[in-house]
Formats: sequence, structure tokens, C-alpha cells
Amino acid sequence: MTMPRWFAALCLFAAGMACAAQPAPRAAGRVVSLGGSVTEIIYDLGQGGRLVADDESSLYPEAATRLPRVGYYRAVPLEGVVAQRPDLVLASENAGPPKTLERLRGLGVAVKTVSDTPTIDSLYRRIEQVAQELQVPDEGRKLAAQVRQDVAAARSAPGPSRRALVLVNRSGPLLGAGSHTAAAAVLALAGLENALDKQTGYKPVSAEGLAVLAPEMIIITDASAQASGGLEKFKAGAGVSATPAAQQGRVVAMDDLLILGLGPRVGDAIRQLKAAAR
Repeated sequence: MTMPRWFAALCLFAAGMACAAQPAPRAAGRVVSLGGSVTEIIYDLGQGGRLVADDESSLYPEAATRLPRVGYYRAVPLEGVVAQRPDLVLASENAGPPKTLERLRGLGVAVKTVSDTPTIDSLYRRIEQVAQELQVPDEGRKLAAQVRQDVAAARSAPGPSRRALVLVNRSGPLLGAGSHTAAAAVLALAGLENALDKQTGYKPVSAEGLAVLAPEMIIITDASAQASGGLEKFKAGAGVSATPAAQQGRVVAMDDLLILGLGPRVGDAIRQLKAAAR
């Protein structure tokens, strides 16, 4: 039997009213971020007031360093996150271990992962994904556009090409950043050649290895320079002092997230690297 048109229209109207009556999802008021650039993006979106905790890689802005820490984002302890009673956990796709994130979901915690591969396009996706999860999509599109514009302007500025090496000291031997790392991506954006482009990821670099690589420029993170006894002591260290970088005055320390995080301040990282390469 054919349904009368008026009855079909009434059904559609009633269905629409039912959907309209459903309340919109409530924005998360207690957010935990896992990953330094994720935290930075949250603040750049003007949503830092919703953060109740972050992880040890969240070094910028300063306000982020004053929040409770739940451990390191690649080795998150379940109890540390649960103790913060979050409505939402925003995590880098590199956060883990996976079992911990699954257990959090099993406890009813909303856990959302965002793009975090070492590419500039991943950064733009990350910004918009974080904004979407925080229900501020317009702000996300604006921030992504601003970062794109800043990166384009920084890349267009003239700067010499140098054979560069990014080093990290994590309480052990010096580690050099090879290909498929955020550091390598930032070097490429600045027009610099990665002295370790033949290797993947982070690998130990010895004094002898530094001599063979003969980098024209060495970048060490601020935290790594401090762990090495300060930048001057690092410059005078075995292997480093004999490099063209040290002899030509191109050994510099940079904010950890600037060189390692590929975050929303990547334009600043490009400008600093180009200036240091001169």
C-alpha cells in the first residue's frame, strides 16, 4: 500500500525534530595531551585552559611545563593518566604503548590519536585534527593557514646550503638524526643537507664518526647541551672540536621542540637554521 504524501512528510518532519532535540556533544573540559607538538597546538588554538595534564615532551609554551606530567608520551603509565580524570586524551600517533591506550578506552576514556609523521603535511593535518577533536574547527583552519604562510615566507628567504648534523644526548652516547625523523624534515625545509641521510632514525655517533662525517654545521638541542655540560664544553669535546662546524663557528643549540618536534613554530626553526648556516 502506498504511503500518503502527507503522512510521509509528517514522518520526515518528526524525524527531523527528534534529531534537533538531541543535544550536541559536550566539549571536553578536562584534556590530557600526549606529545609536545600536540600540546603546543592546543595552546595555539587558544584551548590551553582545558588542559589538566600533559607529558614530559611538552616543553612549550612555558604554561605547559607547569601542568602535572603523566610520563613520557611513548611510554605512558595508565595510572598517571587515569588520575587526572580526563574527558579526552589527545595523543600523537606515536604515543603508547598501544595496550595502555586500549586499556584507557576500556575504562571509558575518550582517546583520540592525531597524525604525527615527520612531514610538513602531517603537521597541517595534526592542527586540523586537534581542532576538530576540541570542537574548534574554524580556529584549526586559521592556524593551519597561518603556519603554511609562515613556512612559505621562511623558506623563501635566502640562505646557504650546508652539510648539517642534528645531535641529541639522552643520558648516553650522542645520537644523530637520520632520515625519516622530524629533525631531518626541518633541515630539508631550511635547505640544508643532512649528513646522516643514509641512515634511518636515530643512531649513536662516536668521535671517530664525527670526524668521518665532517659536518659543516652541528645542531644540538638545548636540553642535550645542558646534559653535555653546556654548549662551550660540548664544542670543545672529543670529535666535535675537530669538525668543520666547530672550526667555522657553526655549532648551535636550539629549542628541543623547534628542531625535533616539527610543530607550529617550524617557520621559526627554518629562520634560525638559515641564520646559523651563514
